[in-house]
Amino acid sequence: MKKRVRIFMFLLILILAAQPVIAGVGNSMPSGAHFNLNIIGVNEKENMPDNAAGHVIFVPLEGKTKIMLSEGDFAVLDKNGTDKDGAAFQLPNPDPDNTGTSEYSVFVRALGKPGRSAEMTSGAYYWDETLEEWVMELSVISLPISRNPGKPKTINATKELLYVYVDLDGDGTAERYNLFADEMQDYFWQYDNKGLKIVQLRFYPVSTTVPDEF
Repeated sequence: MKKRVRIFMFLLILILAAQPVIAGVGNSMPSGAHFNLNIIGVNEKENMPDNAAGHVIFVPLEGKTKIMLSEGDFAVLDKNGTDKDGAAFQLPNPDPDNTGTSEYSVFVRALGKPGRSAEMTSGAYYWDETLEEWVMELSVISLPISRNPGKPKTINATKELLYVYVDLDGDGTAERYNLFADEMQDYFWQYDNKGLKIVQLRFYPVSTTVPDEF
């Protein structure tokens, strides 16, 4: 009997260990396979290495830059976000049918010297019938990223970075649109840096459910 109990407990531990983990929000990232992207702040005196290893994007240490987004497998297409063209990053459509439950999630944490911060906001362009031109829209919610003393805090940023909440129909409520939804085009992240050296983004194959409106 005791042998059966030990076998059952061993199998239960194996089953639990195999489940996707998304509860690592706090001081640690979730576990498991993932794609890692580092956003690195540099000042004018620092040289941006063209052959930097890993998946990295360089942005100004102070000020705003755009990271243009396109649909496809995870890849850094342009790592130099310090010039007028900004950087470019490719990632899969997180929620093709805009159900509100993502097919993967992104977790973010700030590294480096405490006391620095940044802000990321998703955005895109829509066609304004009245103006007859493409107009830029930023999501009504942004992701504040701060490097506070102690261990870096991890944030589930799926809602802020994989969706855009905007009021396209003019009813006074911002509705949810997944990245690459047909209602808009030229999706991007706006990165507003206030001295933060390193921000780490990790994309995991686990789902997150986000609200319909904001």
